[in-house]
Amino acid sequence: MLVSAKEMLEKARDGKYAVGQFNINNLEWTKSVLLTAEELKSPVILGVSEGAGKYMTGFKTVAAMVKAMIEELNITVPVALHLDHGSYEGCYKCIEAGFSSIMFDGSHYPIAENVEKTKELVKICAEKGMSLEAEVGSIGGEEDGVVGLGECADPKECKEIADLGVDMLAAGIGNIHGKYPENWPGLRFDILENIKKEVGDMPLVLHGGTGIPEDMIKKAISLGVAKINVNTECQLTFAEATRKYIEAGKDLEGKGFDPRKLLAPGAEAIKQTVKEKMELFGSVGKA
Repeated sequence: MLVSAKEMLEKARDGKYAVGQFNINNLEWTKSVLLTAEELKSPVILGVSEGAGKYMTGFKTVAAMVKAMIEELNITVPVALHLDHGSYEGCYKCIEAGFSSIMFDGSHYPIAENVEKTKELVKICAEKGMSLEAEVGSIGGEEDGVVGLGECADPKECKEIADLGVDMLAAGIGNIHGKYPENWPGLRFDILENIKKEVGDMPLVLHGGTGIPEDMIKKAISLGVAKINVNTECQLTFAEATRKYIEAGKDLEGKGFDPRKLLAPGAEAIKQTVKEKMELFGSVGKA
């Protein structure tokens, strides 16, 4: 059964750990994440970008697949199905499709427009029992064609959005999507601390979780981060495992070309990545 992310994130905030959001791109990825969460008894958030939703033929297909998979695999841990970096229109599509959580990324709008649109979505999500994530300040890098320069969030604007009644807040603190460059200066904990002072108990979200050093992850959690997004790392480990399988000629042995065999090493690699992240985030056994 899908649930709102609200309760799991409030528990994470109070327990000083974080729930991982792992983006899904197809059946194999979804299955790997769900099975690992069940094995480790960890709550989990399945993230779906608008591009991934389109690739999987639409949000209704994604919601139906996830709901059926939870039932068929006997998944008992809390699972939220969450729109990642949603547009205003995309949010409404996911509400209609049966998602349990959405993110409205209004960070590219002037703050007044971000506030107005977020306020509208807060009301609808409350009526439907869904959780809502908002964003202030852009996350660096590219996500589904949306390029952010990594502007750090204004703590006062964070408070303005948080006061609308959203369930979680993503605030830019120098984090980026994709691989981090060698000269990356690191997370701006001074800004994170100021944001925390302004928004109080609001669970905070750290996007771009791939490649951030473990000590920074742990410090971010101690400062109020209760949700950490991981996508690129799963993509990289999936690609590496699949490449090794093909380069070793496994696809030419017997029926090694069968997609169930061809994709199996990548699916296993994702399980390992998810396990490592859940252990780092501290969510193991918290379901």
